[in-house]
Amino acid sequence: MLFSKKINPYTFWVSILILIRAFLNYAIPLMDKTEARYAEIARIMAETNNWTTLQIDYGVPFWAKPPLSTWLSALSFNIFGVNEFAARFPYLLLNIIIVLLIGKYAKRKGLDFLLPALILLTIPEFLLHTGVVSTDTALAFCVTLVMISFWEGIHNIAQNFWKYLFFIGLGLGLLAKGPIIIILTAPPIFVWMVIFKQYKTVWKSLPWVLGILITGLVAIPWYYLAEQKTPGFFNYFIVGEHFKRFLSSGWKGDKYGFPKSQPMGMIWVFLFLFAIPWIQILAIKVWKNKAILLKNKWVAFLLFWILWTPIFFTVSKSLIHPYIMPVMVPIALLITHFWEETTHKKRIIKIALSIPLLAIFIYTAAVFTKKPAFYINSDKFFIENNSDKNLPLYHWENKSYSGQFYSKGSLKTIENNADLSKNINSKKSFLIIIPHKKIKNIDKENMKLLKELESNYKKSIYIFN
Repeated sequence: MLFSKKINPYTFWVSILILIRAFLNYAIPLMDKTEARYAEIARIMAETNNWTTLQIDYGVPFWAKPPLSTWLSALSFNIFGVNEFAARFPYLLLNIIIVLLIGKYAKRKGLDFLLPALILLTIPEFLLHTGVVSTDTALAFCVTLVMISFWEGIHNIAQNFWKYLFFIGLGLGLLAKGPIIIILTAPPIFVWMVIFKQYKTVWKSLPWVLGILITGLVAIPWYYLAEQKTPGFFNYFIVGEHFKRFLSSGWKGDKYGFPKSQPMGMIWVFLFLFAIPWIQILAIKVWKNKAILLKNKWVAFLLFWILWTPIFFTVSKSLIHPYIMPVMVPIALLITHFWEETTHKKRIIKIALSIPLLAIFIYTAAVFTKKPAFYINSDKFFIENNSDKNLPLYHWENKSYSGQFYSKGSLKTIENNADLSKNINSKKSFLIIIPHKKIKNIDKENMKLLKELESNYKKSIYIFN
């Protein structure tokens, strides 16, 4: 069926991959820490109707990120209700828009419109973030919009809207993850412009004065209101998140994160690991065509786009693998450019498809063996399986974000043994979730009074009655 004459193989497999991802978005619980954290921030926004100040808990502002991703998930909650699929739906939609946006570059070479889509959806990093509550998917969308709009804006005279989409993309990027949108897009554009002497073309093609005004109108109002509502936001977000975090993995001012120290240059390992097998194929293609890479404006543009993000993050030790998301699109487009001269196409596609298909097979096997609840880092099953008890719910020492989300904000903390003893002495029944590694911090006499109800690989839920 892979290459059936009756069914377009690209349409078939792109549809299957999107359906698989949509199913997983529905079936897999929100996981701690990052995904559940952003989903909980969006849940609080939808509940409180406060669309200016992001809150990591009721009344506690979250200054680490701008609001675009949170707005999208909160809007989705208002439409579909508060659940995993609704939290993840905007990211599925953004990536579908991306694959539709870039299909024309395949058509221009006489290839199937969905070839770039198939490549993207078989890149593990891209497929993963087609269903993860994260700021990185929104940023990748904005980077794609900026870069594609720039190219079309100076080459596609017939479609004038690209010139304005370039500046809209910058504004949305400022709302997605901040000034990093400029850092990730301006340098590769500038290098391309210098090498191909396109200064006059770029200057004349884009409406700079009106465009900068459009960017400002998209982004500045929220930044102004955010600082007015919670003074200190601007200093923390701009200085802390964009300079201190980048320069120091041990930044002490981080209010919300957790250590992400990596060896220098780890971004390249992430790229070659999470963009398999296409990045390896592309590396071979680039090497074989190295003599002509800078003779083709489109190829050079894509190559600079791919290289700049990992080069920029090479010196940073504070990073995670989603930082490679902005270069998934140029990888797919450059592979598309070299597709006609690629040998063993069927074999390559089969290898690429094996990765997502293997993932769904493993998940299905886990479902039939009733093991997913044990291996997933989420408090969902603890809360849902014991909701009929209608008892106060606590988490030992620190609240989990998944616990907050699935309890709809009712989860409380018991921070120490004195608090635990007070609750026990009240003689009132309650539930408490305790991480296995923190049981040693609980007084043994108190621990004896708690009855374990169920557990997973990380935590157990207990009842006192």
